[in-house]
Amino acid sequence: MARRGRADRRDIPADGKYHSKMLQMFINKVMLDGKKSIAERLVYSALETMEETTHRPAIDVFDQALRNATPAIEVKPRRVGGATYQVPVDIRAERRTSLAMRWLVRSARARRGRSMAEKLAGELLDASTGQGATVKRREDTHRMAEANRAFVHYRW
Repeated sequence: MARRGRADRRDIPADGKYHSKMLQMFINKVMLDGKKSIAERLVYSALETMEETTHRPAIDVFDQALRNATPAIEVKPRRVGGATYQVPVDIRAERRTSLAMRWLVRSARARRGRSMAEKLAGELLDASTGQGATVKRREDTHRMAEANRAFVHYRW
């Protein structure tokens, strides 16, 4: 356990183009090696591609994709009497969004083919329609929690 108090959460300023804190957090997740301007260029290019494809505001499509990718429950291992059980637990709001963004970026990077901006746009479009690897991962997480619902009394 830490000897000092809890670390304070830093306030993330909204991004410059869409004035959204969630989008700024997503840009930070896409960023590699501190290269924020490249990450911004990738995300904004992906959002423009999505806007041309769907004829809807890009920030709305992004928010819908984030909502569809956000898990509500996960399993955590608990050791009880020599056996390890996968216990379903609710997720804090900050961790939910963080997991969703992490899964979206990871799924986009794992896609085949073109540039990162196009892969990111494709994954966000798939997630906004309820398809894709990220939504499948969320469904798998929920399915595992549902299967282990019998161990919910081990939660503490």
